[in-house]
Amino acid sequence: MTETPAPTATPVPALLPEPCGRVYRRDGCTVVALRDEIDIATAALIAPALDDATADGSPRLVVDLSEVSFLDCSGLSLLCRARRRALDREGRFWLVCACPRILRLLRAGRLHDVFGPVATPDEVFRTAETVAPAVSRARPECRSAAPGLSAGGPPGVSSARPRTRRT
Repeated sequence: MTETPAPTATPVPALLPEPCGRVYRRDGCTVVALRDEIDIATAALIAPALDDATADGSPRLVVDLSEVSFLDCSGLSLLCRARRRALDREGRFWLVCACPRILRLLRAGRLHDVFGPVATPDEVFRTAETVAPAVSRARPECRSAAPGLSAGGPPGVSSARPRTRRT
């Protein structure tokens, strides 16, 4: 069952195929509401819509994962790239996610604090004008990326801990 966007939402023509989700405008933000599974196959279909949403100066992008049931490293890379593009253009980025499985993945990848996910789109719109975005340049950077999908960090920089050998 798909929820209808708030009355102030305006559909936006985008390159996002219908099975992957929808794109609409609400309160000055572009909302990319994704659904089902985001893996290596669907990430390639979603990337153009996120690129389009972050192409203009000062983009205000909300990526809504409320209807996403699975997210792999390709999806994480896609989110890192969209966030980086928005911030590089002096914009804002919010992530909506309440799925325990995806939140665990964000924590395991040390990305929970990077994205600062909120539980509902309404939470974003209640605070979007009065509070700093859920992520800012002061927060840690995304450093991991799947081949072909750059996370947007400086080349050769990794946030991974060095492995220690146990004896």
